[in-house]
Amino acid sequence: MTTKAETIKPDTTRPKTALICGVSGQDAAYLARHLLSLGYEVVGTSRDAAVGSFANLTKLGIRDRVRVTSCSLKDFRSIIRVLEEVSPSEIYNLAGQTSVGLSFDQPVEALESIALGTLNLLEAIRFYNRQLRFYNACSSECFGDTHGMPATENTPFNPRSPYAVAKAAAFWHVRGYREAYGMYACSGILFNHESPLRPERFVTQKVVAAACRIADEGAGRLRLGDLSVRRDWGWAPEYVEAMWRMVQQEQPTDFVICTGQTESLSAFVEEAFAAVGLSWKDHVDEDRSLFRPGDIRSSAGTAAKARELLGWTARYRMRDVARAMVSAARASAPKSDV
Repeated sequence: MTTKAETIKPDTTRPKTALICGVSGQDAAYLARHLLSLGYEVVGTSRDAAVGSFANLTKLGIRDRVRVTSCSLKDFRSIIRVLEEVSPSEIYNLAGQTSVGLSFDQPVEALESIALGTLNLLEAIRFYNRQLRFYNACSSECFGDTHGMPATENTPFNPRSPYAVAKAAAFWHVRGYREAYGMYACSGILFNHESPLRPERFVTQKVVAAACRIADEGAGRLRLGDLSVRRDWGWAPEYVEAMWRMVQQEQPTDFVICTGQTESLSAFVEEAFAAVGLSWKDHVDEDRSLFRPGDIRSSAGTAAKARELLGWTARYRMRDVARAMVSAARASAPKSDV
């Protein structure tokens, strides 16, 4: 094991190696594809790589190009083992619980997988090699309700879910290690970002799947929670490029990543149903039993800092996202033999 007194000098004759923690998720798959296109060697972690399907990597056609290894971020020794095995130059922490709704049912899991997992990673890097560059996935959920005002990197956090509390704790761990130990550690405070790789437990994919199903079957209903909530919906493949750009900066700092446009859930639903030739009002019911405890009414942000320092601007807006997801769902649907 390398101690903190020993500095590992990078081998400039080899391609950069990136370690993606939580490689089975949506963002990780798109990030892996982006890094591969830049010539990186990519290694991904999963809690049990031997049994993981890594379906998202397969869907993107890169499964055979990404090496996977088992790692539990709750186990410090497991992380050290992987660092010694992989010797990465960049680490992207995309692991941990990803669902706000699920965090209300499993709050301890949210805190352990997100906050404790991030702390273990930072501590492992501090002991192993402080020269590593570390990216942490934070969330706009940390801001809570912005009441229509766009949040910036300086907006105070006001988390309203166990998921958001865990993400906020991880954010402060990252900033603390950066300031205390001079480590290259940064957080991307990402607003909602979607894609065809989203599982159906996420509301956008639930809407898209229902719209396609109802269009195919000619009838059906979709029950949703509060349709008036407002979110900034972006396109996940664009957002992972911002993650990479953050890690390439000379000095580490945190960035808000968003489109800058906030839309209601009903507007997303309308767009998805319109993409299959339906009026959403004929098929969608609002169900109060599906309302979340302490849900955020309105979430808005500005990516001005990312535009200025990273040269990054979102190209897709909510309507583009909804239609792209519907198009992908239609293209992947089983074809009838009739």
